[in-house]
Amino acid sequence: MAAALRGSCLVGRLCRRVDFAFVSRRSMASKTQVGFVGLGNMGNPMAKNLLKHGYPVIATDVFPESCKEVQKLGAQIVDNPAEVADKADRIITMLPSSPNVIDVYTGPNGILKKVKKGSLLIDSSTIDPAVSKEMAAAAEKTGAVFMDAPVSGGVGAACSGKLTFMVGGAEEEFTAAKELLSCMGANVVYCGQVGTGQAAKICNNMLLAIGMIGTSETMNLGIRLGLDPKLLAKILNMSSGRCWSSDTYNPVPGVMEGVPSGNNYQGGFGTQLMAKDLGLAQNTATNTKTPAPLGSLAHQIYRMMCARGYANKDFSSVFQFLREEEGQ
Repeated sequence: MAAALRGSCLVGRLCRRVDFAFVSRRSMASKTQVGFVGLGNMGNPMAKNLLKHGYPVIATDVFPESCKEVQKLGAQIVDNPAEVADKADRIITMLPSSPNVIDVYTGPNGILKKVKKGSLLIDSSTIDPAVSKEMAAAAEKTGAVFMDAPVSGGVGAACSGKLTFMVGGAEEEFTAAKELLSCMGANVVYCGQVGTGQAAKICNNMLLAIGMIGTSETMNLGIRLGLDPKLLAKILNMSSGRCWSSDTYNPVPGVMEGVPSGNNYQGGFGTQLMAKDLGLAQNTATNTKTPAPLGSLAHQIYRMMCARGYANKDFSSVFQFLREEEGQ
């Protein structure tokens, strides 16, 4: 699954080249080191924005080649998360799944093996809220503070520093977390205690998946009825059916530039990751006895897509999946 977060050619197009020349040595020296674990499609531009804002970055990733770009921009690269914790007392992690987070924090070379007392640990992965609570409890035993801060906005927002962070944790630590997160995002929202950031993100992604499927079905129907897809998208986007999937991330190839549908659905947010997030939503819905029939159906569709070869394509490839289904 970690491979789904590796860099791609789309990331290069979405991320404008950042001019780091203005970051003087004096500003770098004036800010304490920040650790960063996980330099995939999202983590890479996030770490770059920390560098852009003058923070010395100490980073690591399970794939050494993912470290090369930030290393060229001045980041110090170390072998594992424990070494990051040994050198930095503020650490951000951006990882694909709950098992990855558990390993990075509590594994043999995990952060908690060498974390300093009083360290601030911010996890921006999208994982089960229960795992966030477990990591917070484990961190507390070492004297460190753990906060969950998953993101919304995708690769484009990560590159431009316009992510939305949904933060859960001790409210008295929010100001310190916001200082760092504001370097990478336009919106930093405090949600409540540990796990509430994850709860907000899971709800957002369930709606995102449902909306993308609805947009794909609508566009496909219009095309089959003889409408030009660009014209249909224009009409939708000036009407009550407008949504993010239609006006910002349209799933139909040729309708928009700079989105995965225009690049054979490469880059962006992988179908496998969406299926994972929908699974988290379904687990929490079951545990809280919350009816979520459309969320359940969306989960089934994205799981089918993974089984049909779409796992590493962007989640907007559901449009292509539906087109292929109609031919069977």
